[in-house]
Order: sequence, then structure tokens, then C-alpha cells
Amino acid sequence: MTPFPRHVAVIMDGNGRWATERGLSRDEGHRRGAEAVRRVVRAADELGVQALTLYAFSVQNWERPRAEVGHLMRLLCTFVTEETPELLARGIRVVTIGDLRRLPAFARAPLAALVVASARNQAMTLCLALSYGGREALTAAARALAAEVAGGRLRPEEIDEQQLAARLDTSALPPLDLLIRTSGEQRLSNFLLWEAAYAELHFTPVLWPDFGRETLEIALADFARRQRRFGLTGAQVEAKLARG
Repeated sequence: MTPFPRHVAVIMDGNGRWATERGLSRDEGHRRGAEAVRRVVRAADELGVQALTLYAFSVQNWERPRAEVGHLMRLLCTFVTEETPELLARGIRVVTIGDLRRLPAFARAPLAALVVASARNQAMTLCLALSYGGREALTAAARALAAEVAGGRLRPEEIDEQQLAARLDTSALPPLDLLIRTSGEQRLSNFLLWEAAYAELHFTPVLWPDFGRETLEIALADFARRQRRFGLTGAQVEAKLARG
């Protein structure tokens, strides 16, 4: 059986560079990036991906110029508003990870409404990472464990990988299988640090506004050619795959 990733995550990089190369504004680059999101969500759903996580806005992105941040928040609001009918029609469940409290109300409200409206959907899960950081997520999980220990609900010796993973926002998603980064950069940039421990990494020089079904299929084909070992021997991998 050809391996197929259940959970795919994408670091959507290159909007600004795409615009600069064409003599366009960064705002136009972000707008074209939003169009790429639409294409990729549709393609992932049609190709059978169970969960798609998109790094839409990092904690560090708040440090960008105020005007650019404002434009990104308006794009988010527009995307959610315009895409809600199709996402619901496709049966896609939308969830979020990150500190949404920092988002402006005009963007947070329609997003929250979409999350509620799609909660019972059983097709692909679209996870939007907003105001998200991997280190921040791990810190929050550690604080949650510390609070439970302090409250007497958990003993220190009971803390293990499963306990920590259960307190991450991604705990309800399938394990991350494939992480894609566009634009040729080869780093995680504080994205899904815990979840990416055994994920396959695919780096493409394609800038995000140019990313679509074809480039997604290339990444999926690259994944299918790899032998995932998880730190195991070849025989152990085969046994693991046989068990599903």
C-alpha cells in the first residue's frame, strides 16, 4: 500500500518575496497568498487528506508593521466570511490553534462562528494556526501540567509524553505526518515543534502564492517514496505499517 499522510501541515512562506519579484505591494502578495489557501484546501480535501494545518499567522508576526498586520487580519476576516459556505458544503471541520485572544474582534467573531458551525463536520479538518508559536504552545502545556500537580490532580511521576501531548491544542488531530515549507527556506520557524518530531519534511522553492494542487501532489508523492522509521529498525517499521 502506498503511504499517504493523514495530517499535512504547511508553512506558507514567500508572499512578500513573490510580490517584490513582480514589483507589487506586500499587501498584494498576501492577497494572492489567500487565493493559494483556497486552492490548497480544496485540493487537500479532494485528495483525501484527513487534516490540514496551515501556519497562517505566527506570534512573531505581531511584530510586523501595524498596517501590514491590519491588512492580514482583514484578509483573514474576508477569507472566513467568503469561504464559510463552501467549507460547510464540503463537510470540512475548522479548528484553530494559537492565542486567538490577540486577534481583533472583527476577525475573531466570524472565525469563532465558523468553528461552531463546522464542529460536527466529518470530512477533512482544517486547522488554522493563528497567533501561534510552538515554544509558546509547549510552555502553555507545561503550565497546565504544573497547575494540575500543584492542585493535587496529577503526580510528577505520572508526567510523560502522552500527558504533555494531551495538553497541546493539536491533541485532537492525527499525528503530523508531513510538514511542507514553501519558498526554499529550510527551517521550522517555531511551528509544531513537538508534533514535527517524526514528521517527514518537504521543502519546495515554490513561493506560496504559486502553490496549488500540482505542487501539493508533488509533496505527497515525495512522502510516498520515503520509508518512515520513527527511530525503529526496518523490520519494526514494516510491522508498524502492517498494524496500520
